[in-house]
Amino acid sequence: MAKFEVYQSGKKNEFRFRLKADNGQIILSSEGYTSKAACLNGIDSVKKNARDPKRVSKSQTSNKMFRFAVTAANSQIIGVSQNYKSESGRDNGVDSVKKNAAKATIKDVKK
Repeated sequence: MAKFEVYQSGKKNEFRFRLKADNGQIILSSEGYTSKAACLNGIDSVKKNARDPKRVSKSQTSNKMFRFAVTAANSQIIGVSQNYKSESGRDNGVDSVKKNAAKATIKDVKK
């Protein structure tokens, strides 16, 4: 089953989340939050916004890799994908987030 993993990371001891698909692959990662409550709000925002095509932005990096981001209604980025070698790989990642985010469980983990 898909899950959001919440963990603390970095010198600032920030809270972050990552969404893992059923196969264990990370399909979305967050930026750092100053509190666990803010991180959990970020997860709620992904669950709410991931299925809205207006909230998913697709891009290509300077080295010809493909990625996507999920944004909130205020246009702030909530989570970003890994880099993909192809557009179709990226699009599969978008579909996986749309499919998995709403029903994913939340689990605290150690980094």
